Amino acid sequence: MMRLLEVVQALVVTFWVGALWSTGLLVAPLLFLVLEDRSLAGTVAGRIFEATAYAGLACGALILAVSVLKLRSAAFRHKASWLVVALLVLVLVGQFGLQPVMASLREQAYPLPVMSSDLGSSFAAWHAAAEVNYLLQCLLGAILVVARRTELAGAAGG
Repeated sequence: MMRLLEVVQALVVTFWVGALWSTGLLVAPLLFLVLEDRSLAGTVAGRIFEATAYAGLACGALILAVSVLKLRSAAFRHKASWLVVALLVLVLVGQFGLQPVMASLREQAYPLPVMSSDLGSSFAAWHAAAEVNYLLQCLLGAILVVARRTELAGAAGG
């Protein structure tokens, strides 16, 4: 049973971090390269980031639940568990802190694209904060992958 939990946890970490990287580092930039309408590209990218955020919340909760099932109170003695908590906090800040402000600015600017409106500089600042938040998620995701591998090797005696 423990082996199955370990496999599930590894697959969920892989899915989450892979989704973060592919969405932010591949899909979103390609949308802006392929679509001439930057506002449409931003709308589509926003929906993909939203789906990635909700998937991340589910993945993080599942990873922590499996850790607690396996390790009980010792779960939070492991660096990987705290990395997951940090990732979840960043996802929550992005999805429920930064994104609503950006959506509000887009709505206020309508019918103009937000970057063509008087709100463009404010939107750019919030967007920059969201980019930093997302890049931190990608970085913590990479650290999580390595930390899990290191902790597993240590637990196996190698």
